[in-house]
Amino acid sequence: MALEAGTSIGPYKLLSQIGCGGMGEVYLALDTRLGRNVALKFLSSEFTENAERVHRFQQEARAASKLNHPNLITIFDVGQVDSTHFIATEYIEGETLRQRMARAPLSMTEICDIAIQVANALAIAHSAGIMHRDIKPENIMIRPDGLVKVLDFGLAKLAEKSAQQEQYVDPSAPTKQVHTEFGMVMGTINYMSPEQARGMKVDSRTDIFSLGVVIYEMISGRVPFEGQSYGDVIAAILSKRPVTLTRYLPEIPAELERIVTKALAKDREERYQTIKDMLIDLKKLKQQLEQDVERDDAVPQNTAEFRSSSGSGAQAAGIARKQARKTEEMTAPQPTSSAEYIVNSIRRHKRGAMIVMAAVVVAAAGLFYFATRVRPIDSIAVLPFASVGDDPNTKRVCEAISQHLINDLSRLPGLKVKAYSSVARYAGQQVDPQSIGRELGVGAVVIGKIEKQDQSDNLSISFELVNARDGNVIWGQQYERKFADIRAVQDEMVRTLSAKLDVKFSEEERKLRDAERFYEEGRNAWEKRTADAMRRALDSFQQAIQIKPDYAPAYAGIADCYNMLGTYGAERPTVAFPKAKEAAENAIKLDPTMAEGYTSRAFATYRHDWNWSEAESDFKKAIRLDDNNAQAHQWYANLLAAMGRHKEAEEETEKSRRLDPTSLIIQSHFGFIYFFAHRYDDMIQTCQKTLSLDSGFFAARRYLGWAYVQKKNFKEAINQFRLAVSGSNNSPLMRAELAHALASSGEQQNIEEARAILNDLLQLSGQRYISPYHIALIYAALGDKDEAFNWLNRALDERADYLVYLGVDPRFNDLRSDARFQNLVQRIGLPVVNP
Repeated sequence: MALEAGTSIGPYKLLSQIGCGGMGEVYLALDTRLGRNVALKFLSSEFTENAERVHRFQQEARAASKLNHPNLITIFDVGQVDSTHFIATEYIEGETLRQRMARAPLSMTEICDIAIQVANALAIAHSAGIMHRDIKPENIMIRPDGLVKVLDFGLAKLAEKSAQQEQYVDPSAPTKQVHTEFGMVMGTINYMSPEQARGMKVDSRTDIFSLGVVIYEMISGRVPFEGQSYGDVIAAILSKRPVTLTRYLPEIPAELERIVTKALAKDREERYQTIKDMLIDLKKLKQQLEQDVERDDAVPQNTAEFRSSSGSGAQAAGIARKQARKTEEMTAPQPTSSAEYIVNSIRRHKRGAMIVMAAVVVAAAGLFYFATRVRPIDSIAVLPFASVGDDPNTKRVCEAISQHLINDLSRLPGLKVKAYSSVARYAGQQVDPQSIGRELGVGAVVIGKIEKQDQSDNLSISFELVNARDGNVIWGQQYERKFADIRAVQDEMVRTLSAKLDVKFSEEERKLRDAERFYEEGRNAWEKRTADAMRRALDSFQQAIQIKPDYAPAYAGIADCYNMLGTYGAERPTVAFPKAKEAAENAIKLDPTMAEGYTSRAFATYRHDWNWSEAESDFKKAIRLDDNNAQAHQWYANLLAAMGRHKEAEEETEKSRRLDPTSLIIQSHFGFIYFFAHRYDDMIQTCQKTLSLDSGFFAARRYLGWAYVQKKNFKEAINQFRLAVSGSNNSPLMRAELAHALASSGEQQNIEEARAILNDLLQLSGQRYISPYHIALIYAALGDKDEAFNWLNRALDERADYLVYLGVDPRFNDLRSDARFQNLVQRIGLPVVNP
């Protein structure tokens, strides 16, 4: 169609063309109603001439639009303007898997991670009765943060044709050859299952076969079924066995070869019968890979060594390595008949043999001497990390990382770790690890430094593990990470150090470590506060429980995920908070001395049950059990703010910030607490400090927007909310607050946009939960008091989460003098607080 930028298609304004393929063109477009970017795919006329096919496509696309999962692209709209059919989806920044494979070879861990995420997406779709039918690298997008998105659900149905037809249309974005041999036919055909190639009825096992082809290609750099013509490729799919992956990558894990082979079984009865079964095997493999300690011979996982651009380099590299091993075997002493071999050698070379034997004796004595003198490292000191520059936030992070490493390393069996109080005096000093080792009586010392990058949000973190006996560096590592990923770096450091110190674990200890690893993964995702991240966190916590069913912290983690899903409007409160409370009580039952369980239960108790005294009792108990639990102080501050006890809320927030300077949500929490105390300038200052650590953290943008609305700086408020919408992956909650800011401005153009967002949210509420509290917020800003109270009453019936702040929320100040408002506050059981 070659449409020009600026063209309007219904509510969509085209910005630029971003793709073109057999199905039609793809454009980056602006949804003028909601102010968000979307990807708009226009379908070629050859796919829309048959009314029945279009009807089937629309049915499947609408079904796919109801799927909700981080690894699935979100379909916003399926429509028609005149004779033009289009589908509007979320716009994803990143690259396709095809582009990623062309840019650089994938590591074995990356291959497993991508395969797991694609399998997760397919599992959700299959459970809803939806097949993809066109899994291939062009339909797999990888975002810069590593999240994988599977594209084009519904489109494959429209493009489906019998394999016996002479012509084949590729419904992908531009077809790219895997390699450049003359006459090779590439594209969707190479990812077909045998049943697709025969034109038979397909089921979900077709997607399993196609995913097997994609994994094979990620490993080897080429597809398993090739040919010089369409017919050759079909014949290969139907009858030829693919070349074994060990030919391209001799060191491939046998389990991965088995998984791929099973997925590529030509008889679908011999394949994995469900994608969930394949997913379980992939996850187990990934876990095994992560547990393997690096071998002394440093076998590379990166497949670059086994490939060349023509595809033949992999085979050559494999042969070369085999030849090298064969040479080593030929030159090594023979393992059989050793006595006879030695005797015969002495007879032939008496003088030489005596010299060699003498050398062997001397070498053995030397090895014995050093072996008896070198002791394993069983004690360690982690020195305070040095801060490069004058940034006060970086200095707090340095102290936090040191303490985190000390706490986690102290739980390793057989390792003595010096307390932070013993090493704090070395902060800011030039240190000599050997001298400090002698002073503290430890075998190794960890030193490190952190520097904030001037032109980005990144932190540069480097550390060294130094042998205190000889001053040699045992291991060193440097990371470039965003502040939001600081916890993941700490966990990686602990795993690296335990491996380098060769800490031995019993089977039960290893289970605990594995459960802790999944738990930390979950907490890292949970901190980001987006709905997608919460669901990833849930998955991690559940994996921890699968490994160790009595692991109480994971149950608290599950409770906190449901608490936040309810708080951020991603789950109906009447569903989320009871689940949170149940998981919290499981945590308490397993470990009644653990603060986290009481903290999680207290949050659900006051946010949903509105039982203020019971919630406060649980918070206080959690703090008595562990006064260093930052989350307990933070969430207790929330309760105090809802009750109008602002000074106490600020004190608890300060404690939480001092205890955990690496948490972005805690760093920005003063913005939340100051809002209800009407300290808007202080809100702006604290949120800007948080954004100096990570400019993409949407919660800080949200609180800034709140402050600017109250200060009537609507232009800046709207800007902050637009950034919050983008940073939260178009969260309905953030869109509602954007609409509130637009309506509050009083400008006609903004009011029209606010109404458009309101209408979209009302329509969306038929498909998923939308908080009536925030619908009421928009109506209040539009000056429609009756509708505002109507929706506040609905919020009361649904126990909408933010009702606990109704008594102190300044956004409802215009309603406070109304008797209906006071009645609502009393029914919730809140104290009446003067604004």
